Amino acid sequence: MTTFDAFWVEKDEQGTRHQVISRETDDLPDGDVLIEVLYSSVNYKDAMSASGVPGVTRQYPHTPGIDAAGIVRASTDPTLSIGSEVLVIGFDLGMNTPGGFGQYIRVPAGWVLPMPAGLSLRESMILGTAGLTAALCLEKLLWMNAQPEQGPVLVTGATGGVGSVAIALLAHLGFEVIAVSGKTDQVDYLKALGAETVIGREALSEQSSRPILKPLYAHAVDTVGGDMLSNVIKSLYPQGSVAICGLVASPKMDITVLPFILRGVNVLGVDSVELPLEDKARNWTRLAEEWRLPNLGQMATEVGLDGISGRVDALLAGGVVGRTLVRVS
Repeated sequence: MTTFDAFWVEKDEQGTRHQVISRETDDLPDGDVLIEVLYSSVNYKDAMSASGVPGVTRQYPHTPGIDAAGIVRASTDPTLSIGSEVLVIGFDLGMNTPGGFGQYIRVPAGWVLPMPAGLSLRESMILGTAGLTAALCLEKLLWMNAQPEQGPVLVTGATGGVGSVAIALLAHLGFEVIAVSGKTDQVDYLKALGAETVIGREALSEQSSRPILKPLYAHAVDTVGGDMLSNVIKSLYPQGSVAICGLVASPKMDITVLPFILRGVNVLGVDSVELPLEDKARNWTRLAEEWRLPNLGQMATEVGLDGISGRVDALLAGGVVGRTLVRVS
C-alpha cells in the first residue's frame, strides 16, 4: 500500500469543491496495471467533471483526469512490464474511474499503451487527448484524400487544445491553415503555430438561412459545433471534408442536405475515447515520428495538482489558450 496525493472533487447541493488530499493505493479500483502518474493534462471533459456537470461523472467524490502518462509499478499483464513507460487516454479514465489527477491509477491492461519511442512522458501529455483527437481529425481528412494543393483548411476553436495541435499538424504537413478564433489578442500565437490567416469567429458564427454559401475552404477541422459548423459545411469546396470533434458552442446544427448532394461534402465524426487501442497506437506512433511537432512547448502551460482548480475555472470561462500540462508526481 502506498500513500499518494490526488486532486479531489466533492459535490453536494451547494455545488462542487476541490482540494488536494492524500489517498492510499488500496482505495483504487481493481485492475491489471498500477501506474505511477508523472504527467496529466486538463481537458474540457475534466473541467466538466470537476464542475459536476451531469452525464460526465456519476458519483462523487471523484478524481478527474482523462489523460495519464507514467511508469508501471505493478502488472498482471506480461506485455506491460514493471518500470516501463506508458500512457492511458480515454475509455473511462477520469470519468467514473479515478483519473490522472492522482499520483497513482489502477486500470485494465486494455486501456494502456506503451510510450512510443521518441516521445517523452511530458511531451505525450502536452498532446494528451487533444493531440490524439487532432491527429485523428487529420487522419480522417487524409483518408478522404485531402492534399495541400487543394486549398486552405479551416480550423475552428483555434486557440483550444485540439485547435492548437490541429493547426501545428496541418502546417507541419504543408497545408495552408486558416484559424478561427474569438481571441483577438492571440493572433501571434496562432501564426506561430502555423496559421497563415486568422479570422474572427463572428465571420462564421451567425445563423444563415441560406442552404449553401460561397465555397471558401477545401477542408476543415471543427471543434465547436452549432451554427459555426453549419456555416463551415455550407462553405466547403466540392468534395471537401470537415472532421468534427467538439460541441462547446452547441451539439446541434441547422443544415439541409444540399451541401451534401450538390457539392458532395463529407462530415467525418471523430471519437478519441472508445476508439480501439490499435487505432490509438497508430496515431501515437505518428505523433512520435513523422508527425512529431517541434513547437509543442509553446502551446503548453504547466501546473501542479494545486493549480488544476484555477485552470478548470479558466477553461470553462473560455480563458485558456493551448494546453494545460499537469505535473502530477
